[in-house]
Amino acid sequence: MTNRDFLVELGTEELPPKALKSLSAAFTKGIVDALSKANISFEDVTSYAAPRRLAVKISAVSSQQPDSDIEKRGPSCKAPQKAIDGFARSCGIESSALQVLETDKGDYFVYRTTEKGADTVSLLPGFVQDSINALPIPKRMRWGASRIEFVRPSKWLVMLFGDEVIPATILGLTTGRKTRGHRFHYNHDIELMAASEYEDKLLSPGYVIADFAIRRAKIETQVIAAGTTLGGVAEIDPELLDEVTALNEWPVALTGRFEERFLDVPAEALILSMKENQKYFHAVDTNNKLLPYFITVANIESKDPQQVIEGNEKVIRPRLADAAFFFETDKKTTLESRVEKLSSVVFQNQLGTVYDKAMRISELAGYIAGQLGTDVSHAKRAGYLAKGDLLSDMVFEFTDLQGLMGYHYALHDGEPEEVALAINEQYLPKFAGDILPQSD
Repeated sequence: MTNRDFLVELGTEELPPKALKSLSAAFTKGIVDALSKANISFEDVTSYAAPRRLAVKISAVSSQQPDSDIEKRGPSCKAPQKAIDGFARSCGIESSALQVLETDKGDYFVYRTTEKGADTVSLLPGFVQDSINALPIPKRMRWGASRIEFVRPSKWLVMLFGDEVIPATILGLTTGRKTRGHRFHYNHDIELMAASEYEDKLLSPGYVIADFAIRRAKIETQVIAAGTTLGGVAEIDPELLDEVTALNEWPVALTGRFEERFLDVPAEALILSMKENQKYFHAVDTNNKLLPYFITVANIESKDPQQVIEGNEKVIRPRLADAAFFFETDKKTTLESRVEKLSSVVFQNQLGTVYDKAMRISELAGYIAGQLGTDVSHAKRAGYLAKGDLLSDMVFEFTDLQGLMGYHYALHDGEPEEVALAINEQYLPKFAGDILPQSD
């Protein structure tokens, strides 16, 4: 038996960025589990995931499935001859060829044979197909006149065992040895003469960094360097980093700027707008204050990066202008005046409205404050105002800002600091490892 490297790459239209890592992990696991179950030996496994491709490379895969010993126990030696003959026929032999197995409970007829292992090449297409069928895709799509379904339209399929193409048809695609380069930098086929060439040939001339982890690390390094250049520190949300990595095959970090007037808006609102809408990273100064810059990652090495930057600045300006407009509009109405309007918002049919909930929170907070010997009036006031920001334009647009915007609006309305803090801290901790409330 010989060992060869195995490569499978499924090329598609751009895959959902938030699902790319899970799709890649499931694709790899399905193939690896199938090889293990078939007792086919292999060594290193490498997953590749980029916007337009899912791939797996497995080194030193055995070309032959090992032979397996099969033993089937039949009826007791004391069983009627008809039952014994029937068992023998099911095994494809005469009853006289059956062997006898001696046990504590008596003797039994047994059929023993050695099943020759299959060629690995004949099994791999089925492993790949089964892995694709089992991918965690909540909603599949069809394209063109085809009845084939997948998360995105499939475009090409590479399947190599060493230097040989494994013949198969999957998702309506016939296997070959041609992958494709970057959509803009190298929009051409790239012929792979062997599975081992995959990563290097995609990198050059293909302009594709196929390895998700390598691409992620490169983006992180570039973003950190950009923050340093700005004289601050780039703050990197791991989930945003994963999403940006899934959007780019050839990442290039660029820095843009927005007007300082937007810094009058709570930083969290600006950061959320940049992160959720545009997938931008932000930077803060030594005092942890937001800087009027953003860091975007382009999927192209532009000959005129300034033009790309200006395009992004044009896009982010109205986004931040919306946030500023929401903030200024919201401040024209006090939190207290919003509370009464909560009586038209149902909390739960049997528990009344959100206004009713606010009244319960107010009373409970006041009672607990009394037991703790803290300011009862502040606790009741915070409970009364706690849900007022739910009707603000800013929270309607960015629901993650609930509580935080209530804090800012309470301070603007002249409420005590303790009341404003309580409105924000009611939602803490928001996730495992988050900060805890600090005030009484």
